[in-house]
Amino acid sequence: MVRITKVHTGGGDGGETSLVDGSRVGKEHPRVAIYGTIDEANSAIGIVRSEINHRPEGDDRRLAEADRMLGIIQQELFDVGAECACPPGGVPEQMSIIGEDAGNRLVEEMDYMLEDLDPLSSFVLPTGSPVVAHLHMARTIVRRAEREACGLREEVRNEVISYLNRLSDHCFVLSRWLTGEEGEALWTPLGKRV
Repeated sequence: MVRITKVHTGGGDGGETSLVDGSRVGKEHPRVAIYGTIDEANSAIGIVRSEINHRPEGDDRRLAEADRMLGIIQQELFDVGAECACPPGGVPEQMSIIGEDAGNRLVEEMDYMLEDLDPLSSFVLPTGSPVVAHLHMARTIVRRAEREACGLREEVRNEVISYLNRLSDHCFVLSRWLTGEEGEALWTPLGKRV
């Protein structure tokens, strides 16, 4: 069980932080970058959920479904971040870690949403309603976390890398699914723009 009694310890004032096992590393350490970016992605998803929950009452069943999915994802991102905050081979026995089932669920949710979507004829510009635009921001942050995890692929479980890959795709599909009738802004290649 996590118990936080004091946030300001001063232990990080010298540019170091503690991993889960208490070992100290520099704040520039690649492992710190991974779980820091995962935290950033979780915060971006929190903004999406806040935008969803401040929409008019009874606005859309898709928004309610998106909020449900994103709530699960936020919990899982804490699980993934906690695992990434452990030194190689140092995940405590009592710590639950995500498995393939989490990534498989993301694929199932994407397949469900894709049933309602037409194939794309170009790349989607990252814009739209605040909910959709923030999902695009979350997508790119998750993709950065994935790249950082790949930089330590000898130390990070494949299930974590796979989950982050699928989560970025999930944010993209969810953004399209929530765009709905608004229509998507598509990229027009140079030379074809008026």
